[in-house]
Amino acid sequence: MRGLRRLSLASVAMVWGRVPCRLNSRGGQPPAPLGARILTNPEDVFQHNMWDHVKWSEEEKEKARQKADDNSSLRIPLEEQGKYDIDACKYWDSFYEMHQDKFFKDRKWLFLEFPELLPLGLGSSATEERPCGLRAPCPEPGVSGREKEMGQQRQRAPSHQHIDPLTSDCQQSCNQDGRDTAGAARQPSSFPGEHATFRILEVGCGAGNSVYPIVSSIKNTGAFLYCCDFSPRAVQLVKDHPDYDQSVCHAFVQDVCDEVGSFPFPPLSLDVILLVFVLSSIHPERVQGVVTRLSQFLKPGGILLFRDYGRYDLSQLRFKKGRCLSENFYSRGDGTCVYFFTKDEVHSLFSSAGLEEIQNLEDGRLQVNRGKKVVMRRVWMQSKFKKPQPLAPPS
Repeated sequence: MRGLRRLSLASVAMVWGRVPCRLNSRGGQPPAPLGARILTNPEDVFQHNMWDHVKWSEEEKEKARQKADDNSSLRIPLEEQGKYDIDACKYWDSFYEMHQDKFFKDRKWLFLEFPELLPLGLGSSATEERPCGLRAPCPEPGVSGREKEMGQQRQRAPSHQHIDPLTSDCQQSCNQDGRDTAGAARQPSSFPGEHATFRILEVGCGAGNSVYPIVSSIKNTGAFLYCCDFSPRAVQLVKDHPDYDQSVCHAFVQDVCDEVGSFPFPPLSLDVILLVFVLSSIHPERVQGVVTRLSQFLKPGGILLFRDYGRYDLSQLRFKKGRCLSENFYSRGDGTCVYFFTKDEVHSLFSSAGLEEIQNLEDGRLQVNRGKKVVMRRVWMQSKFKKPQPLAPPS
């Protein structure tokens, strides 16, 4: 456990105070709590593995900033940095070749934090007010006619060419999938999930740790899940899962950084887009373009759900010198990359794409190793942004 900072009970006590509940950025209580285990007595810190709603003192923030400045003072040479962007697909493909579906656990917390993933009436917060795109199929200006004109061709054929990730070069597979999908989109055709009343897209689905909790919850509800990743191996792992069901789920290879790549559904067709620990893996200069393009597929009133690494998370402070690519952006030993966000950056990212903030939170927690008596600070960002309804034409 090298690099872990041991905190005294006195220093732990400094982080507690005004934390009876998590508030959203506008001062109201959010639809779902970010945990409810509050440490009120510092002497109890080692009784559980995780404590929620942790606030940092100014002194602790400054120490974390100094640590991040120190580990980013020696950066990867510019002439070597390009490979981490150009070959990102290969690095993640190798990751899933090595770990298969054993690295991450299924995200069973999804519906507590993001009840918007379920059609209205299925979630625990079904009675709360939700955007129009989540309550029921809304009028979609310019969509209904387009969908009717798209014919039946894709229904009779695969949505994209099958890719064998075990024998194909990763980058070639990604590019080929994009060309095939783009070609299909130019032809009059239907699309997977066209008859669904509620459509979800997960970007960066990996081996399916969000996919299968969602799929098991939306069967027989009229909902449909799209899930994509730019690692062909990851997508194949999703398809090989015994619970993969094409009647409610469509998995496909997609590089969301590709500015000309097409998706297997039309614009203005999605109720929810889920981005969980995916934008942090993309080069910071590309992220805004990705979010802007994805937002074009949301219905008016549709919602984008985001969770990712926050600034000065333990995993950022653990990096050694020489792994930094640019400010707050690092390469791990296996070649995969990670960026650490702030609330202001998240707000700017999604509002610049024309979305309205519903929730934008910094989720600070204490993770505890009770055996070694070690306390570690974790920081994640969790946000919800809505696509506004179009303005009514002047009368």
